[in-house]
Amino acid sequence: MPDLQDLIQEIISFRDERNWKRFHTPRNLSAALALEAGELQETMLWKTDGEIEQLLCTPDRRTSISSEIADVLIFGLLMCEATGINPTMAIREKLIENEKRYPANLSRDNATKYTKLC
Repeated sequence: MPDLQDLIQEIISFRDERNWKRFHTPRNLSAALALEAGELQETMLWKTDGEIEQLLCTPDRRTSISSEIADVLIFGLLMCEATGINPTMAIREKLIENEKRYPANLSRDNATKYTKLC
């Protein structure tokens, strides 16, 4: 399995072979990321959790959802590259922040936002 840096390099090579870097500004990438997240959400719109579980058991629908997830991740990684943000470090820092915001003893089995946890 390739590591994250290998995967990022594959994405960048794909982009560069098409001379798309000039279009991949942070503003455009953030818009593309939002649109792709919306397309992922659309695959699940108006469905119950049970219906979504059934979709994931259907090979063609699972492939469609997988493709949308891939688009979101690709644009997220391109955004990291365009802004010079290390995705691994960003995730680790966010997990540390979330650990402080959502201590396990207050957050377990609880979907309350951190500002309302007691």
